[in-house]
Amino acid sequence: MQISRRALLALATAASVIGAPAFAQDKGTVGIAMPTQSSTRWISDGNSMVEQFTAAGYGTDLQYAEDDIPTQLAQIENMITKGVDVLVIAAIDGTTLSNALENAQAAGIKVIAYDRLIRDSGAVDYYATFDNFKVGVQQAESLVAGLKERFPDAKPWNIELFGGSPDDNNAFFFYDGAMSVLQPLIDSGDIVVGSGQVGMDVVGTLRWDGAVAQARMDNLLSANYGDKVLHGALSPYDGLSIGILSSVKGVGYGSGDLLMPIVTGQDAELASVKSMLAGEQYSTVFKDTRTLAGVTVKMVDAILAGGEPEINDTKTYDNGVKVVPSYLLEPVSVGVANIEEILVGSGYYTADQLK
Repeated sequence: MQISRRALLALATAASVIGAPAFAQDKGTVGIAMPTQSSTRWISDGNSMVEQFTAAGYGTDLQYAEDDIPTQLAQIENMITKGVDVLVIAAIDGTTLSNALENAQAAGIKVIAYDRLIRDSGAVDYYATFDNFKVGVQQAESLVAGLKERFPDAKPWNIELFGGSPDDNNAFFFYDGAMSVLQPLIDSGDIVVGSGQVGMDVVGTLRWDGAVAQARMDNLLSANYGDKVLHGALSPYDGLSIGILSSVKGVGYGSGDLLMPIVTGQDAELASVKSMLAGEQYSTVFKDTRTLAGVTVKMVDAILAGGEPEINDTKTYDNGVKVVPSYLLEPVSVGVANIEEILVGSGYYTADQLK
């Protein structure tokens, strides 16, 4: 039976999205290791890469490890054994892949770290990501703008700090970027961290778990805010923001005279965008997964053609063994005022999805 090319492409995309290898195309096969499907952001990343790699003539093998490190290691080893031509890896823990990547290197398989830097390995060839320090800067700038807007007469503003997962290198860039904005205001006394908890060793949230963030905020409110008001929370990711908001709403914020604290976020996840429209979450940072996938496809094209991919940063991302040549994309700060322009106007969401 003759199968049309369109049908083959459709089957390839469907197979990859559910984690099975797609039909190999003329240019070769790309192994794509993603951390989890519990975040809609990573589902979007995976779908974008499968779509764009397939359109460019590649087969794909997309696997999700559900935040289990041994599972991701096994998936990567299996891709190497099957002979993929390139590996694109968004690591769960960027410090655990050295042995697997040595095997990839020995097999002549190039490795692109995707969004999250892979550490402690000389076998990482390139890195495709967003300007993660700038993400943190944008989150803090939005937090400060919200404090001025909602609590103009409440100085000093009481805030709490939340960090990302300590095993994700990006979490430190987000935190450092945010603190480059917040620390001067803490030093001047305009902002007070009510609990005194500062530093990634204290405020980090393992595996970016929203339930962990919610439980920590419950404890912070109970221990430190019996007789004072929380004005804001620095949250580096929408999944944490939803947990933080659940906690503050649970003790009455957002009702009566107790205004909702300013809570930031990242990834423009649908639940958080709807929360923003409902007057709860204040802001998010949009990182267009379609654009990042496009950069990654161009990297693979250049590598497999025997050339050098376009990069725009050769200084920032030292993984402990080497400075990894990187391509950094620009993040976009999103508030209620520009949701339609940025998220609907770009086609990332439809207007109906936001209802």
